[in-house]
Amino acid sequence: MGRGRAKAKQTKVARELKYFSPDTDLNALERELRSKAHDAANDADDVRDDDDYGDYADWASHGH
Repeated sequence: MGRGRAKAKQTKVARELKYFSPDTDLNALERELRSKAHDAANDADDVRDDDDYGDYADWASHGH
């Protein structure tokens, strides 16, 4: 396929993606987001606050 035909095909695919709007199952989306938020909250409980700062927390705790 030549470059002109390839570009035309890309343009056609891009146009279809831009204007085609499939039906969205909002209930399934809500369930997925709720489960991910629940998992993230559980993960956050397992992490100590100073873990976000790594070596800086150790350095700062020694009075530097």
